[in-house]
Amino acid sequence: MIDFQLERDAFGRLVLTDAEGGHHAGVVPVRAFPLTAPDHGISLVGPDGRELEWIDKIADLPTPMRELLNQDLVARDFAPTLLKLHKVSSFGVPSTWNVSTDRGETSFVLKAEEDIRRLDHGALLIASAHGLQFRIPDVKALDRPSRKLLERFL
Repeated sequence: MIDFQLERDAFGRLVLTDAEGGHHAGVVPVRAFPLTAPDHGISLVGPDGRELEWIDKIADLPTPMRELLNQDLVARDFAPTLLKLHKVSSFGVPSTWNVSTDRGETSFVLKAEEDIRRLDHGALLIASAHGLQFRIPDVKALDRPSRKLLERFL
């Protein structure tokens, strides 16, 4: 049962009105499991870092509240999807990777092979030297040349 309300204030911040009628401005939604269960386990955190509300499934929320949360979550969860691997500077690390993502062409430095994490269902998460995370939802969906380059690091 949902016993709170969400809305935006004049400054564009999320405002939570709890069951007791208390208003909390500047609420931030945080996914508990952003990669493995992005639509389950959302914490609404106040500006002081304390959890104000817990949402088991985002689908259980009324549509207007769900849309507000999704707007904030999309802005917060920036992890481009790697679509194609064009070139790798060397097969040792560190190496510079030239790639295509769902956000455009880019290059990044892979510091260590440990910066490539295997996830469930054949997915990968690659951390660049600058801390940016690149997702590969399914390695098998990449084109053959990309898979061949990637296999050298796995």
